[in-house]
Amino acid sequence: MSVTKEKKANIFANFGGKETNTGSIEGQIALLTERIAQISGHLQQNKKDFSTHRGLMQLVGKRRRLLNYLQKHNLQGYRTLIEKLGIRK
Repeated sequence: MSVTKEKKANIFANFGGKETNTGSIEGQIALLTERIAQISGHLQQNKKDFSTHRGLMQLVGKRRRLLNYLQKHNLQGYRTLIEKLGIRK
């Protein structure tokens, strides 16, 4: 259910510049988006898994805070990132 090493390296290579740049805001947001998608799929099959639902809400909140930070500090980067990820229509 977690994201594999290869998948993480690919996400950070695509969004963070280099695969070793794990501190980039764009890479972190992309990784959280991937985890949110996986957990959402799990919750569609397991509707009564409330502890995972709580974890999903925490991840969504963390991604929202990071997106707000990115929007304040790099508006153009924010716009391109939400376009690539397909969030916040």
